[in-house]
Amino acid sequence: MAAQRRNFMQSPHQSWTDDLPLCQMCGVGTAPNCTYGSDGKGTQSHPNEDGHLRFRGEDGCFLYGVFNGYDGSRVASFASQCLTAELLLGQLNSSHTDNDVRRILTQAFDVVEKSFFETIDDALAEKAHLSNYLLPHNENVSFHQLSPQSQKVQERLKELEQEVSGGAMAVVALILNNKLYIANVGTNRVLLCKSSSDGQNQVLQIGRPHSTDNEDELQRLAALGVDSARARQAGQIAGQSSTRRLGDYRAKFNYNEIDLLSAAKTRPIIAEPEIHGSLSLDGVTGFLLLMSEGLINALESAHGPEQANQEIVAMVAAELAQQTSLEAVSQSVVERVKRLHHDVYVSGRQRAAYCSRHEDMTLLIRTLNYPLADAALTPTQGGRIYPVSVPYSNSQSTSKTSVTLSLVMPSQSTLTNGTNTASTLEEGTPTPGSQSPTATLQSTNTQTQSSSSSSGDGSLFRQRGSQAAQPDETGRVPPYVDFTQFYRLWGGDHSDSQSTQGGLGPQ
Repeated sequence: MAAQRRNFMQSPHQSWTDDLPLCQMCGVGTAPNCTYGSDGKGTQSHPNEDGHLRFRGEDGCFLYGVFNGYDGSRVASFASQCLTAELLLGQLNSSHTDNDVRRILTQAFDVVEKSFFETIDDALAEKAHLSNYLLPHNENVSFHQLSPQSQKVQERLKELEQEVSGGAMAVVALILNNKLYIANVGTNRVLLCKSSSDGQNQVLQIGRPHSTDNEDELQRLAALGVDSARARQAGQIAGQSSTRRLGDYRAKFNYNEIDLLSAAKTRPIIAEPEIHGSLSLDGVTGFLLLMSEGLINALESAHGPEQANQEIVAMVAAELAQQTSLEAVSQSVVERVKRLHHDVYVSGRQRAAYCSRHEDMTLLIRTLNYPLADAALTPTQGGRIYPVSVPYSNSQSTSKTSVTLSLVMPSQSTLTNGTNTASTLEEGTPTPGSQSPTATLQSTNTQTQSSSSSSGDGSLFRQRGSQAAQPDETGRVPPYVDFTQFYRLWGGDHSDSQSTQGGLGPQ
């Protein structure tokens, strides 16, 4: 049965997942990789290698995933189909316990890894066979100086290398019995934003990336004989920062030929997922974000890592208030990150050096009883506008000041995507009523931990009545955003320069 599924999934024209119903409560935005020239114009250096999945199964089961591929899209594409096959063919049902679900998720990743390597077995065997015919490489001999037969062997070996190389990082979100499970392999990111009627709002980063900055991963590598200090200093292992990944035969089977991994007692780069959950979604209002490493890195390159989670959530909230479809919301947020990254590069400011290129970007948004904009309303008719700030970065310093502005929140008289399923991690949290929650956001990078704060002065968002603002005698409405704090902070950081150049702000 497993072999039949793999053969069918490898068909170039059709996949069995084409017939599965897509989940209508989520949207996906993407952008290809880009490298900027000195004139600020960008070019795509390789085809998009990311992948994603978003399916609605039976028995109240929903499956989402984002896959960050590298050295080709083959692994990401294969994993998105094979994981779906291993999780939505009746393997999961409402009677399963948390332990059952964790076991099934772990087994699914193991099948994906083994199945992919089975698909390239013949190519690997041919590659090894042809390599035996080649003489030891002489750097003084060019390709054109080789014999015709050797040239053909070299060309075929290059084709085979492209066929078997590459890998992917993966993050998967499963909702079953209104409980959330996260399975992560690599450096993608998951955020859960949840809000309540009493003004408490949380941004929860679920899990940490499996990278050379992760202490737990470094300890795991050290136990296998890898020099963890060297791994941390190098920042990458076999071309990637991730310590867990799908595919990548070289890091899995030829790791003893990689200097940094050569002392390992057993395979150091693994595909075993880290499972988080279950997290109850009963009573939660908010949204779930699955992001590829390329999107995270682009935002952090432009503004630094300190406020990245808050920034992306603020962007999503802003677009949810203006857009009428989740697809448009997701794509708009990706475009905003892409534009922000580009603008920092062309600005020539301090962080421009980090923004000369970005990788493929993918954002999946799954709403949890969160309202979309009403297309029939304009801002002056009670529609919603979200002026969202980004943290101010001093171009002369590595420090950053977070500037907090106000955000107009919508009334929550309608539900999103025709669902009235609410959602929070704590059972018994009150469900928001006629007023939407404020959106004071605090983020955390610690594993499955979160912090919260109530709205009030200095919050990132401030609740505002849904009644439309009335224009004055000039036809203007009062400003939604108060920049007083921005000017005060700027003045504090630039007191010397202001004395000669004049102060910033309205004159």
